[in-house]
Amino acid sequence: MAEVSPLMADKSFENHASGQGDREGKYANYFQVGHNAYEFVVDFGQMYSDGQQEQIHTRIVTSPSYAKEFLEVLEHSVEQFEEKFGPIQRKETRTSD
Repeated sequence: MAEVSPLMADKSFENHASGQGDREGKYANYFQVGHNAYEFVVDFGQMYSDGQQEQIHTRIVTSPSYAKEFLEVLEHSVEQFEEKFGPIQRKETRTSD
């Protein structure tokens, strides 16, 4: 695996959750990813158990190279989490599209 960028992987959650700046945290349990030849589009939102339509609240558009960087940082972070807290159990909520 390629070396993980220090963009976020080595920074603790507490540093980001300290309320510095104007960052607003939003919960997401629903994700959609699309791409074309020039960019990746990642939508974050919420899905509710009562069958309501998913609500997308944030869209991130980035280049393919930064999408790959994000993937590597996220993989590294999940590995660190599982080393500290144990394996993450996956929910079987995916639908086949």
